[in-house]
Amino acid sequence: MTFVSKFNTTVASAVVGGCVAVAATTAGAAELRGWNVHVEDYPVSIAMESFMAEVAERTNGEVTGKTFHNGVLGNQPDAIEQIRLGVIDFGEFSLGPMGTSIPETNVVSLPFIFKSIPQMYELMDGEVGEAIGAGMMKKGMVPLGWYDAGARSFYNSKTPINTPADVEGLKIRVMSNDLFVKMVESMDGNATPMAFAEVYQSIKTSVVDGAENNPPSYESTNHFEVAKYYSLTEHLIIPECLCMSLKTWEKMTPEQQEILKDAGHKSALQQRELWQAREAASMEKVQAGGTIVNTIADKAPFQAAMAPVYEGFLADNPDLTELVNLIRNAN
Repeated sequence: MTFVSKFNTTVASAVVGGCVAVAATTAGAAELRGWNVHVEDYPVSIAMESFMAEVAERTNGEVTGKTFHNGVLGNQPDAIEQIRLGVIDFGEFSLGPMGTSIPETNVVSLPFIFKSIPQMYELMDGEVGEAIGAGMMKKGMVPLGWYDAGARSFYNSKTPINTPADVEGLKIRVMSNDLFVKMVESMDGNATPMAFAEVYQSIKTSVVDGAENNPPSYESTNHFEVAKYYSLTEHLIIPECLCMSLKTWEKMTPEQQEILKDAGHKSALQQRELWQAREAASMEKVQAGGTIVNTIADKAPFQAAMAPVYEGFLADNPDLTELVNLIRNAN
């Protein structure tokens, strides 16, 4: 299996119909629309603005655009579909929910597959990112940069989690992906997929006992007010993608495509630095607010508990075995 993908550099000779967001007057000239779920001062948002500013400058104003923050262009599943159709030109998405339609992206949703954040950077900027990007290209999305979303850990209103046995019986909200459901079930917890916006009230009213997420999400949503135990399992390190519609990409000249790729990667480097600073600030704030944080001395029992998750995934996706092993065997 060859993981290196080649970007399609064909320039479209016609403009797609009125529903498409690219307002091109000549081949390679475009006014782009970008999707982003986050608020304007979030690390992702700042990096996306920098990306578009650099593209506009380096193309001498031939490629310009606007990023619409706060999810005003729709929710993530809808936005992904609009990207594929060319209705939205670029966006920043978590790879987690993509797994249902793009199998390659599901690999990074396997618990504990990355050993650390720095390792994730290295692999996603190299062969692993190219392999996942090839799968995305087949579905009409062109990756331009891999953003950091930190490590996800469990938090709940009942008890610290130090071993898999501590998850038993807990009702944990997860994202809508079978892998996350199976992850919690492998520790005898009760996984409950639900919209992120419903989590605060659901914990407060004991519909669920807790959830799992990165520190900025735990802090910015005030989940720490209703779930004071934050246990640093760091079970998921799921990168996010700044990506462009393949339909939009094919309208660009080869020179513009090269600028887009370079600017995308630079924005990812900026976002990672901003993210790390935001994460540290979030941890400081939640601890000042009374959160009880515990580290996990030995993650091996958690990793061992995930064996059925891996076995089931590879049974369903045997063609991804080599990619999974490439990540698991990396230093």
